[in-house]
Amino acid sequence: MPKHTLRRVMTATIAAVGTLALGLTDATAHAAPAPLDYVALGDSYSAGSGVLPVDPTNLLCLRSTANYPHVIAKATGARLKDVTCGAARTADFTQAQYPGVAPQLDAVGAGTDLVTLTIGGNDNGTFINAITACGTAGVLSGGKGSPCKDKHGTSFDDEIETSTYPALKAALRAVRAKAPDARVAALGYPWITPAAADPSCFVKLPLAAGDVPYLRAIQAHLNDAVRRAAEETGATYVDFSAASEGHDACQATGTRWIEPLLFGSNLVPVHPNALGERRMAEHTMSVLGLG
Repeated sequence: MPKHTLRRVMTATIAAVGTLALGLTDATAHAAPAPLDYVALGDSYSAGSGVLPVDPTNLLCLRSTANYPHVIAKATGARLKDVTCGAARTADFTQAQYPGVAPQLDAVGAGTDLVTLTIGGNDNGTFINAITACGTAGVLSGGKGSPCKDKHGTSFDDEIETSTYPALKAALRAVRAKAPDARVAALGYPWITPAAADPSCFVKLPLAAGDVPYLRAIQAHLNDAVRRAAEETGATYVDFSAASEGHDACQATGTRWIEPLLFGSNLVPVHPNALGERRMAEHTMSVLGLG
C-alpha cells in the first residue's frame, strides 16, 4: 500500500476511534450524573432519635443511621452530611447546641444541592410541654373532659404564632443565604394523635378525651406555620397530614409511625419509629421527585 494511502487510513482510523471515545464519554456522563450533595438539618424527628442503630459519631444528638435522611441518601445515591440533632431548635441552626456540636448551618454551603429539615417542635418547648401537660392532666382526670385545654387554652397556639413562626422563616432564610441554589424541603410532623379519642389508647397515650383533638389542633397549627414559612422563603413544604393519617401513636405496631408515650418499642417515646422514618423518606422523595 502506498505510504500516502496508509497515512490516510491511519488518520481516518484514529479519528473514528477518537469520535467513538468521545461518544462513550458523553454517554457515560449522561448515564451517571454527579451525586447530590445533601445536607440534613433538624431536630429529633429528622435525627430519628430512638431508632436503632445509633450514630456513634455524636451520641449527644441521639442520631440514628436509619433516619429519613439516611434512607433518602441510600435510595438516591446522594452524598449525605447529616447534622440532625435531638432536641434541636431553630436557634441551633446558628449556634452550638452542645459543646463540640457546631451550628447546623455550618454544614451548608454554596455547593449544597439538597437540604431537608424538620424543625420548630422544640421552640418554646411546644411538643414536650403540651404532651407533658396534657398527659398529666389526662391521668389526673381519669381520661374525662378536657382539663389540658381548660387550663392552657390558646397559650401553645399563641407561642407558635408569635415566636415559632417567625423563627422558622428566619431559619429558612438563613439556609437559603448559605445555599442559594439548593433545593430546600421543610417537612411537617406526622400525626401523633388520632382525630378523635380512642378509649383503648388511654393506657399508651393518657390524654383526656377532649384533649385529643386539642393536641391535634396544636400540631396542625405548628405544621401550618412550617408550611407558611416554607412558602414564603422559596422552600418546598412536605405535608404529612394525609400520608400519616391512620398511623398515629394509637395504632398497632407495624401500622403506627409514631410511638406512644407508654409501652412503645422505641427508646424515645412520642417519636417516629423505624417504619415512620422510612415512610417520611418515601413521601419526601415522592414530593421532590427523587429516587
